[in-house]
This record gives sequence, structure tokens and C-alpha cells, in this order.
Amino acid sequence: MELESLGAYLKTRRDRVTPADIGLRTYGAARRVPGLRREELAQLAGVSAGYYTRLEQGQAGTASQQVLDALVGVLQLDPAETAHLHNLARQPATPRLVRPRLERPHPRVLALLASLGETMPAVVLGRRGDVLAWNRTGHALVAEHVDFEAPHDLARRPSIPRMFFLDSLTQDLHRNWDELARIHVAYLRLTAGRYPTDARLAELIGELAMRSRDFATLWAKGDVADCTVGTMHLRHPTVGAVDIDYQVWLQPESPDHRLEVYTPNDTASADALRLLSNQVAVQQDPETACAEAAQHLDT
Repeated sequence: MELESLGAYLKTRRDRVTPADIGLRTYGAARRVPGLRREELAQLAGVSAGYYTRLEQGQAGTASQQVLDALVGVLQLDPAETAHLHNLARQPATPRLVRPRLERPHPRVLALLASLGETMPAVVLGRRGDVLAWNRTGHALVAEHVDFEAPHDLARRPSIPRMFFLDSLTQDLHRNWDELARIHVAYLRLTAGRYPTDARLAELIGELAMRSRDFATLWAKGDVADCTVGTMHLRHPTVGAVDIDYQVWLQPESPDHRLEVYTPNDTASADALRLLSNQVAVQQDPETACAEAAQHLDT
């Protein structure tokens, strides 16, 4: 699957902006497009209609910084959408796809993960959403039906996007699946703009578009978003309802690798995470875990 072009992205953003959004009078005239016409956008951005048409069609070459800044203003793009626009503007018209080597987590990211212990669930994600590592509580929270050792096997690494759209157990886990699905797709599009030559990423997007109608529908909307904080409402098969926040920690030396940490939103969720952590400890060292639990009860 070919990744997104600048022209295709401009078209989806133009369709999203209505004349009323920018104070443009239409005098009640019937309109055949959902958003702005090309001529209207070109006029507002200070470029000719012919030039803007060629830009959408991929025939205008490289757009200048001044033109891009004008388009950002008219299309009312937020910071993530603006970054995506600039990423697309810098890429060649027909980028040559290459297959990068499989990712390995940076030692500093693994050290940070280990420092969290098992009381705080955490997962290390790669560029394409592959699970590069997780602690046992993180594994038990988001994917207890998957083999814990799977991230260590390059051929079996769990893919969060694949699980999210193709795995019914993962879908059932998330009570706010619709909201999170939009975020997953929007972040995947942002990543695709950053790495337009990544063949593995293109294959992932193509697979999901073919196998998941939900993904294909969301991808067609053209939305872009960064994914650093948010809320997950879980229906966990072991500990029940859990409401948590996720936040992403980035390591400057390996910006592609994201340490995602989960913290409870309320007392009931904190108790559920504590129970999950205790269950993990029992599985690892039953005698020690039982002794610590008994000591906690005594106090």
C-alpha cells in the first residue's frame, strides 16, 4: 500500500473546513463539496487556483514554507496536523520503500522499565506499535491472553494496532474502543508521515485497511494526532472495570521507542491494579507473595 501524499491530505483537510468556519459568505448558494472549494482555499491562502489544483494533484513540485504556513492557517491545523503537513511536503513524490531492520529496545528504555518494578503497569512500544517489552503487570493488564515472552521473539512480537483492530479479545477489553480506535489510526498516520519509506509500516496499514472495515473507514477520514496521554476504560477479564490514564515517556536517544505507563484514575481502579500486581507476584514467587500479603493484612 502506498502511503499518503501531500495532495491527498490537503483534500481531506479542505473537505473538513466549511465556509462558516472561516467567515466566508455563500449567500445560500447550493454547494457540491462538503468543505471549501479549491478556488476558495487558493484565494484565502494567497495562491492561484491553478497552482493549488496542481498541489493537490501532486504536479506542483515542492511547496514553499510561505505557502505551507498559509495553508496551515486557512485549514486551521493543530500542531500535530501541521507537523504531518510539513512531513508530507518534504517527502519525494514517489518514495522508494525499504524494509528496515526489526526494532530492538534501547538499553536505557529497558532500564527505565525495570526501575518501575511490577506495581506500575508499563509497555515499551516501537515505531509501528509493536510490543518491544513489557513488565508482567503491563502484560496482564493489556494482553494477558498473549504469551508473555512473545516480544522477545522477533517473529511473534505482538502488534498493538493489529490486536486493536483484528483481535476480538482486545476489542472487548476496551469500553471506550471507538475513541481509542480513532487515536490509534490518527497516530499511525502521523508516523507514516514521519517515515514514508518504511515498507513494514506500509504493509501494516495495507493489511489493516483490507482486513478491518473500521480501520479503513477511520483511515479514509485523514485525521492526524499525537498520542502521548489519554484515558482507557477497561473491562478486564480478571479484575473487572478499570479506569486508567496512559502517558508516554520518550527517550531522546531512541525517539521511536515509547514507554507507555498506566496509572489508576480512582480508588477502585487502584485496588484493581494492586490485585493484578499481587496475582503476578504470586505466579512468579508464590511463597514470598503470600507472606507479604499476610503481613499487609496484619497491619
